[in-house]
Amino acid sequence: LKELGMDDSQVAKTIVKFPQLMGSYSLEENLKPRVLWLKELGMDDSQVAKTVTNFPQLICSYSLEENLKPKVAILRKCGFADKEIADALARFPPFLGYSKTRCEHRIHVLEASGCLT
Repeated sequence: LKELGMDDSQVAKTIVKFPQLMGSYSLEENLKPRVLWLKELGMDDSQVAKTVTNFPQLICSYSLEENLKPKVAILRKCGFADKEIADALARFPPFLGYSKTRCEHRIHVLEASGCLT
């Protein structure tokens, strides 16, 4: 976890929230690809560390291909750039835990209220 730019307190907090990291969970096969994906979206190291620290169960448990990437695709479809998406997810990571239907509903509500054009 320190390789990902996390300090001691962030590592401790992450392990308390997601103890599976100390067991059979593979950081190399599971966490690193997700972290790289977040960075490719445009998150900086501090945003990634904060997201993983505060919501490790979202980042570590959900399938990158079946859960995380489709949520970002919904936001891209609305016209958001990757950096905007990265900043939004850094501020509100629980969005990644929403079902696809709930994500689409939230976007529809925002569009209907004029918040999104």
